[in-house]
Amino acid sequence: MNQSALVLADFPLENHPNTQPIDHQRLDIEKLFKQAQTDKSPITYFVQLEDPGDYFSRIKKTLKIIKAAGGVVKNGAGDYLFIYRLKKWDLPKGKVDPGESMKKAAVREVEEECGISIDYLGQKLATSYHTYQIKGEVVLKKTNWYEMGVNKVPKLKPQREENITDAIWLPKDKFNKIRKNTYPLIIEVLDTISPTVDVD
Repeated sequence: MNQSALVLADFPLENHPNTQPIDHQRLDIEKLFKQAQTDKSPITYFVQLEDPGDYFSRIKKTLKIIKAAGGVVKNGAGDYLFIYRLKKWDLPKGKVDPGESMKKAAVREVEEECGISIDYLGQKLATSYHTYQIKGEVVLKKTNWYEMGVNKVPKLKPQREENITDAIWLPKDKFNKIRKNTYPLIIEVLDTISPTVDVD
């Protein structure tokens, strides 16, 4: 939701900045989405529940789900692939075509957006969710993120028709460059491969 996030958990969320608790009986996703658009700084909306998984399943049934897939790509030198799109650092990803598997979509999107050929497709690293609007309707995008690899250090060609103006290879010890100007969900994906805060 913009730069804000909704957290469902079965334990108290303590010592977390900019947190706003919400009663699960009063949670309205569309109203919360509109509120998040007006947030001047990122807010973590928090709902404490006995069974957050069941509650999230019920939320998903009320929203249209858009499936997408992307990759966390490592090259032969051990560096990782990032793209710069709409003034934010991001990971390559895109929507799944009808009849296409999530894994195939992830590889296709990475190859199209960065002009490379994937040599290795590994395990799923994470699944992320975020909301946005299509023609006034609030939808939920589900993105599967996969581990990928390429041989050597291929030259990158950003797909400008997809508003990608740059693509770079970056080592783990430089991830702070990305964390300073990216989306909360991308930081969560990065934490699956480099959980500590790096020093430039």
